[in-house]
Parts: sequence; C-alpha cells; structure tokens
Amino acid sequence: MLNIKRLYRSFKYAFKGLGSLIKKEQNFRIHLIASIVVLFGAIYFNIKLWQWCLIILMAAGVLILEMLNTAFERLLDILKPRIHDYVGEIKNIMSAVVLVAAIASVMIALIIFIPYF
Repeated sequence: MLNIKRLYRSFKYAFKGLGSLIKKEQNFRIHLIASIVVLFGAIYFNIKLWQWCLIILMAAGVLILEMLNTAFERLLDILKPRIHDYVGEIKNIMSAVVLVAAIASVMIALIIFIPYF
C-alpha cells in the first residue's frame, strides 16, 4: 500500500538535497543555468520532438553527473588523502566525467541550434 507520509518525506529530502546543491555548489548552479537557457532556446526556436528529447536527456545527464560528483567528493572528503593517495585521483576523475558530459552536451546543443541561426 502507498504510504503518503513516507512519500512526502522522501520528496522533502530530495528537494532539501537539491536546495543544498543549488546553495553550496557553484558548478551545479552553472550547469543548471545553462540547462535553463538551452530549454528557453528550445522553446523560442520551437525545436522538433526528437531534439527536445536529446536536449532534456543531455541536460539531465550533466546535472545528474554533477550531483554524483558532489556526492563522491563529500564521501571522499570523509576519508581524506591520509587514508589513500587515490582519493584525490578519484575526485579528479569524477570531475573529468562531468566535463566530458558537459562538452558532449554543448556539441549536441550546437548541432541542434546552429541551423536555427
């Protein structure tokens, strides 16, 4: 059976986490603003349905990866480099994951939007 109180609490915690990201993580804010700008561009240019799907998928992907990167960084900060030398390397790799996704997202946005200019 559906437990409304539990569902409400889970949404409350999710929005609390989202608020924390927006408040504390500069890179998340940058990606969020870029996503909003691209979504407004998609509305303005009235892009095709398949282009919408790609834009939403890429924007969500970058934001999700930024969230995962932040979670990993916080978890690894608990361990600190004194536990293992790989802590810094793992953080760098996670940042690189977000960078690659962001670059791919920009490339897809350019492919979609350049014909409209």
